[in-house]
Amino acid sequence: MAITRIQLLSVPVSSPDRALEFYVELLGFELLRNDPMGPDMRWVQIAPKGSPTSVSLVTWFDSMAPGSMKGLMFETDTFEEDIERLKGASVTVSDVQQEPWGRYVMFDDPDGNGIILRALGSEAWAEH
Repeated sequence: MAITRIQLLSVPVSSPDRALEFYVELLGFELLRNDPMGPDMRWVQIAPKGSPTSVSLVTWFDSMAPGSMKGLMFETDTFEEDIERLKGASVTVSDVQQEPWGRYVMFDDPDGNGIILRALGSEAWAEH
């Protein structure tokens, strides 16, 4: 195989509208698509600005309960400011942790999907 990148990651949510408010309005993702997909479903696709990898906010996978995703990691070059923004929006954020792979905090989206926010450039393997 010659897989060259991750194109899309599905995050299970209970409400696309509530998830859009969190990921687009608070985290600053771009809305790429929000299209009907049948009578009760929508294709909702978002991405960090300029990222080749996008996220679909899904409600239709029975095997993916809302809140079941853990360990989704995002990088930021405005780490401290982003922590304050999250706290200002009443998001519970862990204390800053330091590991050989970088500085990070953890928090959940409105459904309980676990997110890790890592400071860009704070570790040796950021270049890999």
